[in-house]
Amino acid sequence: MHQLASSHITSSLVLATVFLFTGAIAAPVVIPRQSITVLSASQISTYKPYTYFASTGYCSAAVTKAWNCGANCNANAGFKWVASGGDGDNIQYWFVGYSPTLGEIIVSHQGTDTSELLPVLTDVDIDQVHLDSAHFPGISSSVKVHDGFANAQLKAAESVLAAVNTALSRYPTTKVTLVGHSLGAAISLLDSVYLPLHLPSTITYKTITYGMPRVGNQEFANYVDGNTHIHLTHINNKEDPVPVLPPLFLGYIQPAGEIHIQDSNAWDNCPGQDNASDKCSTGDVPTIFEWDISNHGGPYDGVSMGC
Repeated sequence: MHQLASSHITSSLVLATVFLFTGAIAAPVVIPRQSITVLSASQISTYKPYTYFASTGYCSAAVTKAWNCGANCNANAGFKWVASGGDGDNIQYWFVGYSPTLGEIIVSHQGTDTSELLPVLTDVDIDQVHLDSAHFPGISSSVKVHDGFANAQLKAAESVLAAVNTALSRYPTTKVTLVGHSLGAAISLLDSVYLPLHLPSTITYKTITYGMPRVGNQEFANYVDGNTHIHLTHINNKEDPVPVLPPLFLGYIQPAGEIHIQDSNAWDNCPGQDNASDKCSTGDVPTIFEWDISNHGGPYDGVSMGC
């Protein structure tokens, strides 16, 4: 299994300099209107299959095709592989298939792997760009996203779309679920914007991510939160710094839908965008002095990310 505890050390050190010279993160733009609630054990358990699918995203295309990745694959036995791709370097690994147990098409993307350099460099490329109009028709020009994340998503976008179309034609479902950890989480969120623009309106979606960095600007976050096709849950572990990067003062905002795992292992539902409560990532990890990069890989309810 790849050890991911140091996967963002390079990016953390680059942005640490920024934090040291600018102080704490600016106050979040959106003030939550709902109370923070604690998930029950039964609610937490519903995420377990998706956590394993996100962890499996770190496996090579050959491994996911054979579905012989040990504990990750065994946890979702019976999964019907449709397609996989990527090289784990220039293009992140990805796979698409059908879960008979869940009755859903699953799309998973690899996160930042410490054995590969290029994805780490992508993470620190923090320029904001417009979404490519050919792949994201009709999206407002005010919506901007992280340049590196946008490029990473586009490299596999058409292949993933074709695989999802194949899966939908092959299996009796209209449900698509996107999962990913770290950089894979960012790619999956962009997929959740991309796929509904190219698939029938009868398809329903949900996106479940882990350790997801901020992907875009305020307008992007508002688009995600306001789009009826996008149902996002992003799960963050303790003092993981990745969900609070890139920083707010650079114009990046997390959409709503955060679940924050406490040091006690309680899972708190944090309403609103970048909730400032100390029970949520933005409030719990305001400066580099609270960062703990070892929290990034998990565990998420007992599952650590990696193949």
